[in-house]
Amino acid sequence: MNTVKKFISMRSFPVAVIALIIMVIAGVTYTGPANSGTGLWSGIIVGAVSRSILGVSSWLGNSYGLGIIVYTILIRLLILPLMANQTESMVKMQEIQPQLQALQKKYSSRDQESMMAMQAEQKALYKEANVSPFASFLPLLVQLPILMALYSAIQTTKILQQGTFLWVQLGDRDPYFILPILAAAFTFLSSYLVMMGQPEKNTMTTAMTFLMPLMIFFFAINVPSVLSLYWVVSNAFQVAQTWTLQNPFKLRAQRQAKKDAEKARERAIRKAKRSKKR
Repeated sequence: MNTVKKFISMRSFPVAVIALIIMVIAGVTYTGPANSGTGLWSGIIVGAVSRSILGVSSWLGNSYGLGIIVYTILIRLLILPLMANQTESMVKMQEIQPQLQALQKKYSSRDQESMMAMQAEQKALYKEANVSPFASFLPLLVQLPILMALYSAIQTTKILQQGTFLWVQLGDRDPYFILPILAAAFTFLSSYLVMMGQPEKNTMTTAMTFLMPLMIFFFAINVPSVLSLYWVVSNAFQVAQTWTLQNPFKLRAQRQAKKDAEKARERAIRKAKRSKKR
């Protein structure tokens, strides 16, 4: 792990705590109207997120556009430790994909004995690589309710859709499609960086790299601009995060260095064997 990754791993948790404290203070100190939902989810959880966003906006002169931008960044900082862990696990899994595929070819028959043998060797490979195949799913499950609450708060809090930001009325669609295009572009860039960093091409990943931006674009042109703005900021942050934690050029350089070192070791072994024969 390079110096930047080590720094982020060490600092991400304190940063997440600070982001959470800021969001709590913003929600507690806000005294104006907010989300009027009822029940545990809509009334308490989504309501708390709504008040927190409005509190941040009040610090910025009641600019709801700036409030959404800052609050989205705070959310991304809050889940940064989870995302860093998820990225590290994902990179490790990518690195052992060739070995996993080799095992699948080795045990191509689907009888019970072969399946058990393959599972045993896979387990040993995971242990050797210090990776769990399910490690990347836990951060996703934890962050999903947070992102759902944020999305619901933006979608249901009418006051957030009032006012203007730059060229858009936050409660209306972007008339020039600039925000939807930016949201799609950042989605594509983030996915493309991940795809570039993979040791081998994956048909599913390649397809999703191009399909996801199109889906985000069509969603964004049919929702209020306040939601499009959230997607733009969140996806832009994702690009910066991917570049820092999963830089494809550094990953490629590391793999090439590893291959070169292995070739050099094999040459040294062959040379030593030839010397012994003489």
